Parts: sequence; structure tokens; C-alpha cells
Amino acid sequence: MSGDSASTPPPPDISPSGDRETRAPEALPRHASILSRQSFALYAALIVYGSWYPFSGWRSLGLSPFAYLGDPFPRYWTVFDVVTNVLGYMPFGALAVLALWPRFRGLLAVVIATLGGTLLSSVMEAVQTYLPTRVASNLDLATNALGALLGAALAAPLTGALLERGFLRRLRFRWFERDAGALMVLAALWPFATMFPAPRLFGMGDWPRAIWQRFDASMQDAVLAWTPAAWHLRALPDALAARLPDSDWEALVTTLNLFGAAAFASLPMRARAPRARLIVVLLATTLVVKAGATFLQSQSGLLFDWATPGALAGLVWGTLAAFLALRLPRTARAAAATVALAVALVLVNLLPVNPYFDVVLADWRQGRYLHFNGLARWLAWSWPWAALGWTAFSLERAWLARRARTRQARDLQRPR
Repeated sequence: MSGDSASTPPPPDISPSGDRETRAPEALPRHASILSRQSFALYAALIVYGSWYPFSGWRSLGLSPFAYLGDPFPRYWTVFDVVTNVLGYMPFGALAVLALWPRFRGLLAVVIATLGGTLLSSVMEAVQTYLPTRVASNLDLATNALGALLGAALAAPLTGALLERGFLRRLRFRWFERDAGALMVLAALWPFATMFPAPRLFGMGDWPRAIWQRFDASMQDAVLAWTPAAWHLRALPDALAARLPDSDWEALVTTLNLFGAAAFASLPMRARAPRARLIVVLLATTLVVKAGATFLQSQSGLLFDWATPGALAGLVWGTLAAFLALRLPRTARAAAATVALAVALVLVNLLPVNPYFDVVLADWRQGRYLHFNGLARWLAWSWPWAALGWTAFSLERAWLARRARTRQARDLQRPR
């Protein structure tokens, strides 16, 4: 995705539905990639969040925040710790090199990306000195710097091919809208937002329920006093759950969320793109990530403990509905995704939690990689709300554009 500059040729004339397209040119002037910079900024923010989670219990031990640099290497460490620290910073190094293009290239870009990863990691470790659940470690700093170096070194030779003249760049502009970088990044985050356990498969976005449960009884009564008594909000969850078996509710929640995510992911796709195959890739990636995260974090080592009969039925129905929705215009798909995500959020926050979910959550390793758990929970809380906000904004913009065209047509029809 290119930035604006005087030497940049004007983009082709593309309609909002993506039906009118022209082939992207084979060679473009060297210019920055906005998509790479957006992805780099997002990944850096995720590192900060994961390193400082849970952002509570701050205290001072009277030590310098950089005292850990002079400590001997930890006596007890595991290969798993080292590998995950290296892998965690490899995307940072690779994205930094892509974000630096074309101002800095080659060896210089690798050096800057490595120094940036080292500086970021050193600050993250220094601040962890004041967190009771974290330990500042020079071994973590060394492995994070190594990860940034490896990621930058792997990405540097491929930068020109990826951002300027490569097959992937041509394919990106052939299949996706030119100005859809942020939308593509948000859609790509959905598989990772499904990692944390949920009472019902893909049942994300339940932070309103979490906040409500933190209120004591007197505060809940004070809030309910502002609502009409006829709504019976306190009895609404049980009344809603009694209408269908829990497996049916799980099938419905899974269907709505899967359909909403797939319809959302299809919005930046052009008419000539293999939409059905891309949706299949998104779903397959989601299931692999879900199974992998469950295997790593589950104490029992189960891969598919989330694959209940209701969840499997929801996977089938959600996939079929997503394929049917691909035939709709872009605005209709945005509207369908908005409705599906909104209804799913209501159900996720109102339906009572199945008691069996407590067993599943207890099997999840809460103490192991606290930052991983915090990041996964944060993604699960925020993704559907971010997608819903995006689709609502898209529909509003389409409505305003249609209203402006209608007014213009009326003005032209008026006699002068």
C-alpha cells in the first residue's frame, strides 16, 4: 500500500464495490509502504501491552531500572523461554525493515531495526522492575535483540520484491482495494483474537459482562434503577437461556461470529479475487491457531476441547452463510456483518455462562506466560467491537455518499 507523493501515479478508478478495476502497474516508483508502517506500529504496541500486562501492582524496590543489565545470566531458564523470546521479536525486526523502506535499505535497515528492537526490549525489561509479576532479565534482552536481528536479516533481501516489484505486491493490488491496509490488518487479527477460551466458540467481546461482574450488588442495583422496570434486566439472562438448549445457543453464537468475521474480511476484496478460497484460508488459519494455542496453554494438552457439537454445527452454518454472502454487493455484506456482530455481542454478554466453562478455564495455564494470556484476552475483548465500529462507519459513509448523489441528481432536475 503506497503513500502519497508528487511522483506517484494516480490510482486507478475503482468503484466502492470493486467491480471496476485496472491492473496495477508492473513497476512503481520507490515509496513508503503505509501498510507496513501500520503493521509495525501495531506490533510494537502489542509488545508493549504484552510486556507490561497486567499494568497493576506497581512498586519500587529501590533498584535502578537498568540494574538488571549488570546481573549475571539467570541460572534457571528453559529452551522454550529462549525460543519464544526470539520468535516474539522476529516480526518486529522484519516489519521495521519494511517500514523503513525506501529511506533506509539493506544493511543499514538491518542495523536500525536491530537497534530499535534492542532499545524497545531494554525499556520493557527496565519497566518490569516495578511490576511484581515480572522479572527484568538480561537474557530476555539478549534473546529479544537476537530475534529482531534475525527478523530484519530475513526481511532485508526481500523488501524490494515485496514492496516494489514483487509478485506478492502485484497480487495484493489485484485482489484487494488499494486503500484497505488497516482493514486487512484488522481482519488478519481475527484468528489470534479467538485464542483465549470463551464460554462459546468465537464468543468474544464480553468486556461489558466482565465490568458488570466487578460491580458489587449495591452498585448493580443503582445502575438497574435507571432502567425501566418492565425490562426485567436482572431476570433477562435466565429467561433468554431457557428458550433454547445451551448447544443451540453455542451454535448460534458461533455462526454469527464466524459469519460476521468472514463477511468483514471480504470487504476489502475485489471482484476478481478468489474470495471463497481466501475465506477458507482465513477459517483454516483460525482453527490452526485455536488448536495450537489450546495445546500450548492447556494443562491436559488437548487440541480440540472447544469442538463441542454446538460449535461444530456453528462452524458449518457460519461457513455456508459466509459463502452465500459473497454474492452480495459490498454495502450489503457490510450491513450483514454489522447485524451479525451486533446480535452476537448481545448474546455473548447476556447469556449465562455454562458451568462447564469453569473447568475449561481452570485447565488453561493462567500463570504461564501471563503476558500471552493478557494479550489474548485483550484481543478477544476488543476485536468484535473494533470490527463493528468499522462496519458501522463504512455504512454511514456509504449512506452519506448516496444521499449526496441523490441531492445532486435532484438539483440537476430542477428547472432553472
